Amino acid sequence: MQPFLAGAIRSGGSKVNLKSMSIDKLSKLKDQVDTILHTKVADGRRTLQAELGKLSRFSTSQSRSKGLGLGARGPVAPKYRNPENPSETWAGRGLTPRWLAAAIKAGKKLEHFSIAQKAKQATKKAPKKVRKAKKA
Repeated sequence: MQPFLAGAIRSGGSKVNLKSMSIDKLSKLKDQVDTILHTKVADGRRTLQAELGKLSRFSTSQSRSKGLGLGARGPVAPKYRNPENPSETWAGRGLTPRWLAAAIKAGKKLEHFSIAQKAKQATKKAPKKVRKAKKA
């Protein structure tokens, strides 16, 4: 702490006559107040960040135990699959994957890669044969 400011603080908080001070003394006082203010703000910010860190650790452990999904909306089942590499899938969210963008650019349609469409085709049953009643 600077001697001038320390003297003002030690005097029991008595009023300092700022009007009678010279410009040099006032600018020094302003600099001293700024440095003290910056250190107090930095200390307060550090304590708040430490508290937020504790709270965030607590809230993430709670969300894991509740089984909440990832992201803001949670996980989504994939809707599209790469026929050349079945491990590559896309849920339809975010950027279009490179393999899908390249295939669409080559002229294929998005429906060609749909997982639901393939599942529907696999579960289609042959039409039932209708029996005609015997004539008596």
